[in-house]
Amino acid sequence: MTMAIVPSASGTPLRYSTPIGGIAGTSFKPAHLAAILAAGRRRGFFEVHAENYMGAGGPPHRALLAIRRDHPLSLHGVCMSIGGPQPLDKAHLARFRGLVARYQPALVSEHLAWSTHETSFFNDLLPLPYTEATLRCVCDHIDQVQEAIRRPLLLENPSTYVAFRESSMSETAFIRAIAERTGCGLLLDINNVFVSATNHGFSAIEYLADFPLSRVGEIHLAGHAGQADDEGELLLIDSHDGPVADAVWKLYEIVIRRCGPVPTLIEWDSRIPDWPVLQAEAAAAQAILDRHQSAAPAGGRHAA
Repeated sequence: MTMAIVPSASGTPLRYSTPIGGIAGTSFKPAHLAAILAAGRRRGFFEVHAENYMGAGGPPHRALLAIRRDHPLSLHGVCMSIGGPQPLDKAHLARFRGLVARYQPALVSEHLAWSTHETSFFNDLLPLPYTEATLRCVCDHIDQVQEAIRRPLLLENPSTYVAFRESSMSETAFIRAIAERTGCGLLLDINNVFVSATNHGFSAIEYLADFPLSRVGEIHLAGHAGQADDEGELLLIDSHDGPVADAVWKLYEIVIRRCGPVPTLIEWDSRIPDWPVLQAEAAAAQAILDRHQSAAPAGGRHAA
């Protein structure tokens, strides 16, 4: 692992490592700041949602700088609306670019989803039809983002609750085509795969077998919640409010066995537990990564 020192906007040196290798990290929550700082530098990384740090300064940035001094950072966007038909919001893209320049994250990612329509913003990551027209639009948007940030973007597969009749290709084929046309990397959210597979009745194992694992630069693991739909059938929600399910851990082990260790993030965004609980989830992921440290990536992993 190569360590480097770069200056931050405030002049405080920031250590970062590139690549960060097969380590497990967690979502950074301000409630955990004191416990994290008290423990000092540790193996792992932290991920933050970019939109929470688009202000110029204040407590959010002071907290993030404190974390960033000793740990690699993953910057995860949630509002770029890469899958939307409208042009990207130039002001939002500029703020995103500024955060990448300011914090020099080891990983930068966004979602294969849309969240804006004309002047309306929806606080959700909405699905899109998998057609040639949508593919061209998504690829154009990713090209714009990568040109702005001057580095590859990792694109996350969605969790979905509806499918479009007009889709002309599978989700895995659509994602593979995006990566091939734009050169972007991929963020494989295994919980999303399990949620979508359950909701739509397809095989998560077969989905992963068709997924371009060689391009995966980061993995997400998270908890989900179950409820009944209007017909009384089980519907899973990508809730990020609990521990990773056993079935998701099993899929994760399959993926790591196939492609070798990949930076892995435990997402937990509501009903936030005490820091030791989140640490334990990351430790479970790290144990799996460590068991496969000598595994050779299948086909050579895409450099993201």
